[in-house]
Amino acid sequence: MAAKSGINFAMLLRVMGLLVMIEALFMAVPLVTAVIYDCDDLLTFITSFIFAAVMGALMTFGVRPSRHDMGKREGFLLTASVWVVFSLFGMVPFLICRTPLTVSDAFFESMSGFTTTGASVMDDLGGVSHAIHMWRAIMQWIGGMGIILFTLAVIPMLNSAGGMQMFNAEVTGITHEKLRPRVSSTAKRLWLVYALLTIGLMVLYYLGPMDMFDSICHAFSTMSTGGFSTRQESIGAWEDSLYVKVVSTVFMFIGGVNFALIFKASAGDFGSLWKNETFRVYVKVIVAMFVCFDLALLFNGSVPDTVEAYTIDPLFQIVSTITSTGYTVNGFSDWGVFILGLTFILMFFGACAGSTSGGAKLDRAVFLWKNSRNELYRCIYPNRILSVDINGNTMSPEIINKVMAFLCLYVLVIVAGGIMLSVTGVPLIDSFFSSFSCVSNTGLGAGVTGYGGSYDLISPVGKWILSLLMLTGRLEIFTVLVLLTPGFWHR
Repeated sequence: MAAKSGINFAMLLRVMGLLVMIEALFMAVPLVTAVIYDCDDLLTFITSFIFAAVMGALMTFGVRPSRHDMGKREGFLLTASVWVVFSLFGMVPFLICRTPLTVSDAFFESMSGFTTTGASVMDDLGGVSHAIHMWRAIMQWIGGMGIILFTLAVIPMLNSAGGMQMFNAEVTGITHEKLRPRVSSTAKRLWLVYALLTIGLMVLYYLGPMDMFDSICHAFSTMSTGGFSTRQESIGAWEDSLYVKVVSTVFMFIGGVNFALIFKASAGDFGSLWKNETFRVYVKVIVAMFVCFDLALLFNGSVPDTVEAYTIDPLFQIVSTITSTGYTVNGFSDWGVFILGLTFILMFFGACAGSTSGGAKLDRAVFLWKNSRNELYRCIYPNRILSVDINGNTMSPEIINKVMAFLCLYVLVIVAGGIMLSVTGVPLIDSFFSSFSCVSNTGLGAGVTGYGGSYDLISPVGKWILSLLMLTGRLEIFTVLVLLTPGFWHR
């Protein structure tokens, strides 16, 4: 295969080994957590740490690549495969912990964590150890900004060895903006902003009703817009605290903003935020949805007649959904079918490209709107030359075609996933909603799983299908589907 394709598999394996060793270092955090809380899973993470470290070292130092170059194909292959490898090693603690999961459940939980989907098969979080909770939170935090982006930040040699290809393959969006001449410098800057925001959120949570452990776990989960929680009731465990929901809403909103814009704002360039067309659309969509939610709630007699029920609760739910965090307020399932329909729209498009959120991204919604408007105008004036302008720049026909193709493939993947799930015995509506939820990396459940509930009732085959859908959605379709084309494997 190597001779036929010309793909540098030896170099790929070596880089993969470096990544697995980095994952082993992250496992040291729940290991320390186990020591602090004297939990039963100390041996679990000692074993997992050693296993990942040894296997990573064997892949790194046991392979001698004849060449060190990595091109576009290696970038695509490494980007897609590293998420699978991370999930395979990440599921080890779930297999050998004091409340072990099956292989299907463990891989599903791990992939859900790294892709920040937040769907879970754990139906009793109260019986889960502190160390496992910490590992779930760390998985989401790593996946929020991106495994490859972290790798480019800590392994400078990849800057000239396919780094740009990997950067483009993982970072969400239509076009990718480099903040620094070197890809590794851009990755470091983005991770620095991400880390500082996470620390700030930890402090704010701790100043409220949460203890230190819950503050750390929820800061990781909220900033990454993942949605895993240490409590069965999720954020609802602090339902009496308006403070928690307000803080969560603010940082989920920030998590849905393009981190390149956040970096510019942190450097004093606040004007770049409102000058960005997608950011303005992001704010306007949230405001418009808030008005629609409130009007729907006014006509819904089952909603409590309180100020919070018409202000922070709908705003919290809107921001949680559009950023694909997946937190839900108590009683959300009783808000009516109209609000559920609006939720579907928020899940589909998500927030801004370059953020930690899932979905097709609002950037593409703007493209779709402008291109569709132009096509309608051409029906009346067929000879007019019209362009799609974003932030004052005219987009090329190639970019427009790619956006339209992405949106079509996005829908087709959801439909294909729903059909495959229905074959496994999941009811049809539940199949399509679960497929939609996993491709958009939102993690909300419907039907057999219940809103915000567990996916443990899905069959093992169904969980593997949903795991693939989560990966495909996180890497924005093309990075995964391109590996299925015969041309990718030929010179």
